[in-house]
Amino acid sequence: MQEVRASGPRPRLVLWRHGQTEWNALERAQGHADIPLDATGLRQARRAANLLATLKPQFIWSSDLERARHTADELAQLTGLETVLDKRLREYDVGIRQGTTFGEFRQQHPDIHRKFFTEENYRVPGAELPSEVNDRMKTVMREAALTLRDGGTGVLVGHGAALRSGLMAFFDAPAHMREMFAGMANCAWTVLEEHADRGWQIVDYNARTLPDASAMLADDLPAEHDS
Repeated sequence: MQEVRASGPRPRLVLWRHGQTEWNALERAQGHADIPLDATGLRQARRAANLLATLKPQFIWSSDLERARHTADELAQLTGLETVLDKRLREYDVGIRQGTTFGEFRQQHPDIHRKFFTEENYRVPGAELPSEVNDRMKTVMREAALTLRDGGTGVLVGHGAALRSGLMAFFDAPAHMREMFAGMANCAWTVLEEHADRGWQIVDYNARTLPDASAMLADDLPAEHDS
């Protein structure tokens, strides 16, 4: 993690999930399948891009899969930035789960389904290990954080499961804490900021609107032990 700065604008990372696809609507696991945005997903991406453009991002890095790339391009068009594609931001490679719903997966592979939900760091046949996804997501997120050492906002566009895993890995949080976080909705985002004294913090999660500019910053509120 980067050094904590004493003053100046806060570095801010926005983790943005892609818009809806047909497979999202059907609840089919996509993994590395290159499924495009559907009409709803395009509308979601345009709406979200209009909001995120107001944060004046300095860079946009995106998974190279089409659903993420086209989501990122909506923001790139508004900001004049170039979308930088990075395979490390891809979704999990889900192996034999690709194209199936959880119900179909359970019916077709009951033993593998059970191990998937009960064994830590289990490899579904043909898939990535969760630890492998953690490692690549942690690496790209920390590189993005270092790029923002002097302040400003960076946007990473990716996929629901991988972004949630990356969030946990970025903070070196234990695996069991993952269940504290609901899955990110299509075209929702999570915002991380670096606090001068406390380091990186989650300041917004699964957001689809921006905070009221008139709202007080968390720093301006009394600390918990003072209340």
